[in-house]
Amino acid sequence: MVLPRHWRERARRRLPKMIFDFVDGAAEDEVTMRRNRAAFDDLAFAGRLLQGSGTRSHKVTVLGQELALPVITAPTGLSRASGRDGEVAAARAASAAGTVSILSGTASASAEEVAAAVDEPQWFQTYLYREPERMQRMLATVRAAGFRVLVVTGDAPVGGNRERDTVNGMSIPIRVRPKMAVNAALRPRWLFDYLTGPPMVQSSLAKPPNLIQRVFPGADPSLESVMGGMFNPDQSWDDLKALRDVWSGPLVLKGVMNGDDARRAVDAGCDGIIVSNHGGRQLDSLPASIEVLPEVVDAVGASADVLLDSGVRRGSDVVKALALGAKACLIGRPWVWGLAAGGEAGIAQVLSTFASEIDRVQGLIGVSDVNDLSSADLRRRPNSGWVRF
Repeated sequence: MVLPRHWRERARRRLPKMIFDFVDGAAEDEVTMRRNRAAFDDLAFAGRLLQGSGTRSHKVTVLGQELALPVITAPTGLSRASGRDGEVAAARAASAAGTVSILSGTASASAEEVAAAVDEPQWFQTYLYREPERMQRMLATVRAAGFRVLVVTGDAPVGGNRERDTVNGMSIPIRVRPKMAVNAALRPRWLFDYLTGPPMVQSSLAKPPNLIQRVFPGADPSLESVMGGMFNPDQSWDDLKALRDVWSGPLVLKGVMNGDDARRAVDAGCDGIIVSNHGGRQLDSLPASIEVLPEVVDAVGASADVLLDSGVRRGSDVVKALALGAKACLIGRPWVWGLAAGGEAGIAQVLSTFASEIDRVQGLIGVSDVNDLSSADLRRRPNSGWVRF
């Protein structure tokens, strides 16, 4: 069995440095990424005894959809760089675990391909594009493919300063320089999959073309051109309200880090909130997501489902988040590490480990149903974390 602490190391060994750093890295000094983990460590369980929790349930209902596991695979762009089946593998593994995956707006696979791989309605992540026509093309594609939930990432008006990628010269398509070529040659399994598998970004001739080609017809599908057109520094709450007017399904805002924005999201028509600092990949020196989760939960009450993203590495982290009011957690890097280490089976093992850890923690703290968790099940290290001035 591969333990959680080994997922990252296996991925590091199997991926070229440029690709591993693309997955593993964060913005600037990576303060927020480290704080995401430290904040979970600042939380401890109350350790109640003799609660009679021989039968345990991990089922939750999120946005009207029942999940057997309160863990969702987060949208991660260009996952094919880490494994040949990418987002399709994530969707299949999540479905087998009784949960759902969120397809990234910068995915390698087409929306139709992912939707066809599983029976359950999927979730889709997008940005607030600059041009309304692009948004309409995206909506038409995901609506026709049967996607049920639309997740809008709001914390990327401009790109984050990910210095590892800058130093490595990361680009999509990957530009093979001498150092990169040597590094890849030492990882023949990755190189074989990369060269023989589906293209990382499908061409406009693909049948069907992926979403990037739908939204940016005829554009060069490089990282710079795609992201340059996707990010919108002029995005506003009015843009979110306009999207609510044309999307009939559940609408979720990702990237919320305070109660004020959470209330505005609900007022704009959002059904769900994802508390997230983008895994530390956008703005460095943000608080940890788990630190602001109680503030967001208090701000929205029962008017929206709140989920947590960023820093979740173990089932115990999920239990802590649920105790503070989250309905479920998103995992990003862990499932991509699993993909790199073992493909779809690797992702399945990651999700299985989360499930067993959640179950074990429930048994040890005496909670039969994850929906019964509360802040009374936790203790917090004094003077830890950020507070509002």
